[in-house]
Amino acid sequence: MESLSSTLLTRLSPITNISYTSQKPQVSSFIVSCPKLNLRKSHLAAKLGLHIIANDTRGFKFRNSFQEAESYVGSKSAIRRKRLAVFVSGGGSNFRSIHEATLGDSVHGDVVVLVTDKPGCGGAEYARNNGIPVILFPKTKSSPDGLSADDLVATLRNLNVDLVLLAGYLKLIPSELVQAYPRSILNIHPSLLPAFGGKGFYGLKVHRSVIASGARYSGPTVHFVDEHFDTGRILAQRVVPVLPNDTAEQLAARVLHEEHEVYVEVVSALCEERIVWREDGVPLIRSRENPDEYS
Repeated sequence: MESLSSTLLTRLSPITNISYTSQKPQVSSFIVSCPKLNLRKSHLAAKLGLHIIANDTRGFKFRNSFQEAESYVGSKSAIRRKRLAVFVSGGGSNFRSIHEATLGDSVHGDVVVLVTDKPGCGGAEYARNNGIPVILFPKTKSSPDGLSADDLVATLRNLNVDLVLLAGYLKLIPSELVQAYPRSILNIHPSLLPAFGGKGFYGLKVHRSVIASGARYSGPTVHFVDEHFDTGRILAQRVVPVLPNDTAEQLAARVLHEEHEVYVEVVSALCEERIVWREDGVPLIRSRENPDEYS
């Protein structure tokens, strides 16, 4: 991780009633909406001299004051636990890792619904066994009980879902959902994007392609989701070696081990509102221990 000037950062948050305007011309105005802003004296408040007006129901009004800004800083316990929807199409090992992390409080959130296109998959079975509602999506001729895109968005809204996590979900996410949850949908892909990504690259197909290419390294990528396969902004990656005699199965196992760790770490940061956006649109993770360090 390395230190990054706060003048290049903007803050991510999931609702829409708080606006920031920086005194520095190179940082444009932007709209955010987070329950707690986690401003620190040495961070945004000090370096950017932010003028903050919070027009939500709590009636906060802060104007470039260290004392007032610090009163807005909350610990992890002061941040509202996020409500998570997880999408799966298969066994759902990443889903299980995330769910177990929420139960152990490594992730400051709760899985409130599972969405799947395959109601008999292992991930759906795990959800049912743990009392998590399962929703079928999309609606097709073979799955007439599935929800339409509009109904899915409405259902997630009714469940007060904050964040959507794709964990081995193989269908393209509809634009309605992407627009309803901007900068709030994550996916994990088993290669170092942008290499070996896009339509048709999933499962062992990815690892066979990596080995056939002669690439010496691979690993998982966590990225935000847009309207296309695997093209959203990259948030985190882990690197593993591709060994000379690797099979696709061996490489897949090595990558999957890293997936379980990095996805939980990223979801934890998102739930704790530690994602910031550089002014060129690149998302970064702010360190919990040192708010002036990013990865």
